[in-house]
Amino acid sequence: MAELPPRKRVDDAELLRALAHPLRSALLHHLMAVGPRTASECAEAVGSTASNCSWHLRRLARHGLVERAEATDGRERPWRALQVGLDFGELGEDPVLSRAQLAVVGTQLAQEQELTHRYLDGVDGLDPDWRAAGALNAYSLRVTPAELERLVHAIDALVRPYVGAIREDAPAGALPVHVGLRAFARLGPDGKPVP
Repeated sequence: MAELPPRKRVDDAELLRALAHPLRSALLHHLMAVGPRTASECAEAVGSTASNCSWHLRRLARHGLVERAEATDGRERPWRALQVGLDFGELGEDPVLSRAQLAVVGTQLAQEQELTHRYLDGVDGLDPDWRAAGALNAYSLRVTPAELERLVHAIDALVRPYVGAIREDAPAGALPVHVGLRAFARLGPDGKPVP
């Protein structure tokens, strides 16, 4: 199998602040999930207006995250994501960068919660095969930092070949699917690791 393109490493506070904007984040993640779309198509998917989406897509383009794609029908040119994923790195000691990272994480958690609620609200209307294939799992593990790092890398290696923005062999009937992973030490109310 060919090596998959890496995620874009984001370690610039200005870019992180741009990505913390809920609409920009939703637009970028939508384009990464479904491929090139017009501002009008994006607006319908993220619950905004085409003009508002166009403005925010231009901001994302300034940061090198999206670009205009060739129009297939001669009308409005679609936008496409230039990334297959983003890597925000570990939370650093620089307070400006750390605050920007936390703002992006907060935005992403809110979007993940919204996607989960949409799924739960609409699950009854899904094809039975899609209902059966879905999963909302949580695990409590007991691992060392090295084991957790290996586990996260192994899960990433399993998932990445299916990333919509780079998968070229998707069979008929394949749909965009959201998969989220959070892996971190469990902390108690006092903010200290649970023994």
